Amino acid sequence: MYMNRTLKLLMISDIVLLTGLGLISPILAIFIKENLIGGTIAAAGIAGTIYLISKSIVQLPFAKYIDSHDHKVKFLILGTFIIALTPFLYIFSTHIYQIYLAQFLYGIGAGLAYPCWLSLYSTNLDKKHEGFEWSVYSTSVGIGVAIAAAIGATMAQFIGFRITFIITGIFALAGAAILIGLEKKAETLKKTKSKHYHNKRKVLNHEHV
Repeated sequence: MYMNRTLKLLMISDIVLLTGLGLISPILAIFIKENLIGGTIAAAGIAGTIYLISKSIVQLPFAKYIDSHDHKVKFLILGTFIIALTPFLYIFSTHIYQIYLAQFLYGIGAGLAYPCWLSLYSTNLDKKHEGFEWSVYSTSVGIGVAIAAAIGATMAQFIGFRITFIITGIFALAGAAILIGLEKKAETLKKTKSKHYHNKRKVLNHEHV
């Protein structure tokens, strides 16, 4: 069925980004325990906590801010590029505190990106197809991350953690780069003379990918 261009860009970006990050989801704790000074299973848990807390602290006030401003695409791109830098920070980490810093930055990036992504996706859903379009997104990401988890663990075993992190970072950067297409559409929106939101949306979604 037809799906507008904005939804497609958001979906493809997230599939590429999260599939890339899925490569390291099952191996990060092992990397922390076996390769870092101060690395333990408990430290891996703390690293996850740092990410979630920093994301949560940023996300709510930023979501409130972005709801009344017109820079969602710019902040989405910024946050996603910060997320994409995280695997490269893992590569150069030798001490657990460096991982903690990486996780903190990861949380900041996610706190900026997620409210913008959710807002853009929600406001561009096609009427009477909302459930289906959310399900297409959820299913696509779920399949991508599931496959990536198996591949990532195998890659780490045979080619090492650092090359796996590099590949993950490349995927994440590609996912972030896809969002630049949304910025071009945002510029089209600014040039649109219509004052009615839905009329503007029709202009933006006229093109197909």
